[in-house]
Amino acid sequence: MTARRGRRFVRRLTDRISSKPPEEEETTWQTIQLVRHPERPYTLDYIDRLFSDFEELHGDRSHGDDAAIVAGIARYGRGAVAVIGHQKGRDAQDRVFRNFGMPGPEGYRKGMRVMGIAERLGLPVLTLIDTPGAFPGAEAEKRGQGVAIAASMRTMLRLDVPVIAVVIGEGSSGGALALGVADRVLMLENATYSVISPEGAAAILWRDAAKAPLAAAAFKPTAANCYRWGVTDVVVPEPAGGAHADPDEAARLLDGYLHRSLRDLAALEPAERRRVRRERYRRIGAHRELALGDGATMITPPRSSNSDGATAEPAKEKTD
Repeated sequence: MTARRGRRFVRRLTDRISSKPPEEEETTWQTIQLVRHPERPYTLDYIDRLFSDFEELHGDRSHGDDAAIVAGIARYGRGAVAVIGHQKGRDAQDRVFRNFGMPGPEGYRKGMRVMGIAERLGLPVLTLIDTPGAFPGAEAEKRGQGVAIAASMRTMLRLDVPVIAVVIGEGSSGGALALGVADRVLMLENATYSVISPEGAAAILWRDAAKAPLAAAAFKPTAANCYRWGVTDVVVPEPAGGAHADPDEAARLLDGYLHRSLRDLAALEPAERRRVRRERYRRIGAHRELALGDGATMITPPRSSNSDGATAEPAKEKTD
């Protein structure tokens, strides 16, 4: 019975997604292609333009180093900061070396190591997010991929120092969220942020990655939508044509927003920052409570009619 209900739910979901207007699908997909432009600035490009005296740290003190994550200490303005970000490669050799920006567990453990240093030294933490997702290979899972992602999120949630996350490119799946738990989340104008990559969603729903544009139109991962839903706090404008058209100008625009965010967060007490950070993530999203085992309600939620003929959502059902 449960399996049949699950299949019915997926069929209803795919039918609803397939009814999206063609123009919406095309617009969203164009944004995704723009954010994947091979000349778009990556983490190291922003580090070169925004920070000085960057000292990169390597290794997780457990298994090894992961080149898909760049982490270290740098000077920003009048003080020092910890910088952690995903790094994709430019040419074929570098892309393989960086694993196409898809970290393994040692990458996230390296990031947590740098977060620990920042906590001890009282340095703000800045993360730069740009990944199609964490590496899905069996070896990564054997080394604790899921645990590393969860531990990174927990670590960021508990930090006393200011934390700012910037989605500079693709922000897909838990691979992005592992570096995304912050006091302020900034997104570049053409960046995307989603629970899964469009290709991954299409492969699950239709077993056809070619339907990625349809999946992308359904979950609307663009910066404008993320701002509308409260997922991101600020949308940082990009130069005309995208960040790749003028990386120096893109860095300059981001610089102003980073300075203001750091200044505002530094004015808060550590306990207040932690409280506001937790509340921020509790506010995101919506949910509906169902009676225990009532899967049919999730698939076909009951709707009542108001006196004027309009439909209304059902009241919450709570379990004892």
